[in-house]
Amino acid sequence: MSKRSIHTAGAPKAIGPYSQAVRCGGAVYLAGQIGLDPASMEVVDGIGPQVHRVFENLRAVATAAGGGFGDVVKLTVYLTDLNNFARFNEIMATYFAEPYPARATVGVSSLPRGALVEVDAIMHLSDG
Repeated sequence: MSKRSIHTAGAPKAIGPYSQAVRCGGAVYLAGQIGLDPASMEVVDGIGPQVHRVFENLRAVATAAGGGFGDVVKLTVYLTDLNNFARFNEIMATYFAEPYPARATVGVSSLPRGALVEVDAIMHLSDG
């Protein structure tokens, strides 16, 4: 099975030695996204704008890989403050429809660049 890296200018460029996503057969592993604006490479301000930016970044990478949010089967969410859990859920519900992806949410002490939230995803596409 071949493995290929996915890159798009529609999401922030990697800030380390990793790919925005990697496709292996029908599985696409999307790297964690924080609320970085891809144009300025600055983190947007506030939990709501950061969650929206994270999902817009993930959408850009998913699209570049040949899929979309309907193909996402798993999310992992990292929050620096679990008091933002309900707000995260409200915003996530505007990006995904049932059946929702499986998900884990983890409280963490800090994230890169002082971000309040990070999300990574696994997407499943037909083999190719």
